[in-house]
Amino acid sequence: MWHYLEYMIDRFNPEPVTGSGSAREHGPVVIRRAHAGDLPLLHDLAELDSAAPLKGAALVALVDGHAYAAIGLDDARVIADPFLPTTAAVELLRLRVAQLRAADGGRAPRRALPRRIASRVRA
Repeated sequence: MWHYLEYMIDRFNPEPVTGSGSAREHGPVVIRRAHAGDLPLLHDLAELDSAAPLKGAALVALVDGHAYAAIGLDDARVIADPFLPTTAAVELLRLRVAQLRAADGGRAPRRALPRRIASRVRA
């Protein structure tokens, strides 16, 4: 697993290339849960991708504050900006969804959170 993480880190931080052009294509990647304030952002991203907007809980990959891609937690459907190099961001999103599902015994991560909160409230 560590070799895969190192591979993903190397994808976003390539070795400097001699010659003209920038050594880095973009800044750090932030992967987080989308919240209600992200609905316009996700809607715009879906329009760019010529896809329907995501329904339900989602994760979004941001680079320098710009949404590169998003993935639905229920159906693992991906939307991405077709004008940006999003392959590595999509791979990171899929990896994070797999981590969340593995941590919750294979269930969709969205459904697990309310049960955990409910069990703490009852206790």
